[in-house]
Amino acid sequence: MVFTLAFTGLVTAFMMTLLTPLVPSLPGILNVSAEDSQWAVTVTLLAAAVATPIAGRLGDLYGKRRMVLLLLVLVLAGSVVAFFADGLLPLIVGRALQGAGIGVIPLGISILRDVLHRDRLGGAVALVSATLGVGGAVGLPVAAAISQYLDWHFLFVLSGLLAAVGFVLVLVFIPVSTLRASGSFDVLGAIGLGVALVGILLGISKGNSWGWDSPLTLGCLGGGLLVLILWGVFERRIASPLIDLRVAARRTVLLTNLASVTVGFAFFASTVVLPQLLEAPPETGVGLGQPMLVASLCLMPSGLVMWAMSPLATRLTRARGARTSLVLGIAVIAVAYLIAVFLMTEIWHMVLIATAVGAGVGFAYAAMPTLIMAAVPATETAASNSLNSVMRTLGSTLASAVLGVVLASHLIGSGETATPSSQGFQLAFIISGAAAVAGVLIAVFIPRHHRAYTKASIPDADDTRAADLSKAVDR
Repeated sequence: MVFTLAFTGLVTAFMMTLLTPLVPSLPGILNVSAEDSQWAVTVTLLAAAVATPIAGRLGDLYGKRRMVLLLLVLVLAGSVVAFFADGLLPLIVGRALQGAGIGVIPLGISILRDVLHRDRLGGAVALVSATLGVGGAVGLPVAAAISQYLDWHFLFVLSGLLAAVGFVLVLVFIPVSTLRASGSFDVLGAIGLGVALVGILLGISKGNSWGWDSPLTLGCLGGGLLVLILWGVFERRIASPLIDLRVAARRTVLLTNLASVTVGFAFFASTVVLPQLLEAPPETGVGLGQPMLVASLCLMPSGLVMWAMSPLATRLTRARGARTSLVLGIAVIAVAYLIAVFLMTEIWHMVLIATAVGAGVGFAYAAMPTLIMAAVPATETAASNSLNSVMRTLGSTLASAVLGVVLASHLIGSGETATPSSQGFQLAFIISGAAAVAGVLIAVFIPRHHRAYTKASIPDADDTRAADLSKAVDR
């Protein structure tokens, strides 16, 4: 079961970076502008953010295994659509379906809570949680090799085969979940959250190209925030909300989610900045002049060490608590970016930085689901883990937007080539390190102990629900 859920996590995380090596070539391949071609990447992020909390709630209500199977079917369908795509629109549709699959990871973590003994739960959760970063980092050189030596459509042959294998494994090895939440699915809440997330993430991700003061960017950001506020008011007043905001507002859950934003920012920063530094031409005096495949291989140790840290993070969590693992992980990321400010002139420097960031993310990603599950009822596990996944996505989107502005505003030229300057790269590392420091400051305020769930904790919970609430224990 653990292998199956880790495998499906790797497969769906791989979808997020599947087209990354092709980004510079997409305008020519699809015969569209560079700005339009970015939609093939942006739509995957938006679909993941919208589908993940919805899939989490549906999993709590109607069965987590059933939702994992459905999401893998969507990934397979997206792979088929994208394989036959000869233009931008069908490729966008296929990539949106693939992006929806990322909800498999928080659902898998929730399944582990239902089926494993608590003595084995910590290690399994750490392993599956790490796949969110491992899948992208390890899959990147594979995608780069296919893009460089084969037709780009073969990327979707690979993704479709992986999704099909994952579907069969889940069907065979994962039992039907029996723990279900009461209530009905909040359709209006799902629509409202989807509109809010699309508006906010679209404004952030496209602000660089549209202009941060353009009516379109401001309209997306302002409209998304307004809808999010109205959605929050609505969710507080209904009996069966998409996300129980009373649970999400508990100090442990709230602070863990805020820390997740900073970790998502810091981790994604390495995938934005390091490849540009590795691939930039050496004539500028800054770049290392490496081809796409070599640059991807330099980032692969980040994913491998992230996975290798899972058992160490589990031991630390058992000995000192999940909060300690989270603080340590984010602190390691901050130190890595501090080193990066001074070491950025050799290939091994980039490998060292990527590996250190991966180690820190491994500890942090292992701790987050543990903290969340210790502070929420068992019937809210999938929805709460899905919300945490969305917060990581929000951090990644912020990193893409902020660092994109920083690097674009510090360009130097060598002939017809313009690349970020050394000052631009250093500023990007400083900002990423500052985000990690902010994460440490947030994480240290996470409580060491959690109140047990009782009816007094949530005054308007009914007797049936109160009986199902789990007692959470963390050091």
